Amino acid sequence: MQGRAAENRRRYDIDSLTDVALRVFARKGYDGASMDDVAAEAGITKAGIYHHVRGKEELLARGLGRALDALYAILDEPAAKDGFAAARLQHVIRRVVQTTTQHVAEVTVLFRARGNSQAERDALERRRRFDRLVADLVRAAQREGGVRADLDPALLTRLAFGMSNSIVEWYRPERAGDVSRLTEAVLGILFEGITKR
Repeated sequence: MQGRAAENRRRYDIDSLTDVALRVFARKGYDGASMDDVAAEAGITKAGIYHHVRGKEELLARGLGRALDALYAILDEPAAKDGFAAARLQHVIRRVVQTTTQHVAEVTVLFRARGNSQAERDALERRRRFDRLVADLVRAAQREGGVRADLDPALLTRLAFGMSNSIVEWYRPERAGDVSRLTEAVLGILFEGITKR
C-alpha cells in the first residue's frame, strides 16, 4: 500500500491534480464537488491530494488563476497593443474565443464563479478589471470611428463576451469543428451582423 501511495504521488503533481479538479468542478460545479470526487477522478486517496494542496479552494484558486492569466496575456500580445483600436479589439475577441476553446475547463469554472468563496471573489474582481480594459478599447475604437459611437462600451463588451462565454456550455474539443470557423463566426456576427448586405 505504501508503494502505491508513493507511485501516485510521483504520477500526480500540483498541476495535474489541478487539471483533474477543474474537470470535476466544470462537470459538477465547485460547490457541488467534493474532494472525494476529485480523488475518485484522479484514482488516488484524498490523502494523496492533501500531500499537494491544503484543500479544495486552493485547487479552485489555481484553476481560476490559470484562466485569468490566459485572458490577461492576450492584452499583452503585440496585435492587442499596436495599431487601430478596432483591429486591436477584433484581435482580443478572436483570442478570447481561441483561449476559451483551449482552456475549456478553466474558463468554464471561471464563468460559473458566483463569489461564494474568497478565491471566486478575487477572480471575479480580476475578471471585472479585464472587462473594463476591453471596454476602454471599445471607447478608443469609437473615438477613431471604427466602432459605432451610439453603443455603450461596457454593454458591448458584456454582449461580446456573453457570446464567447457561451461556448463553454456546448463546445467539446473532441467533437468540435475547426476553431477558426467558430472564431470567424463570432467576429462576423459581432462586427458585421447577420443581415445580408
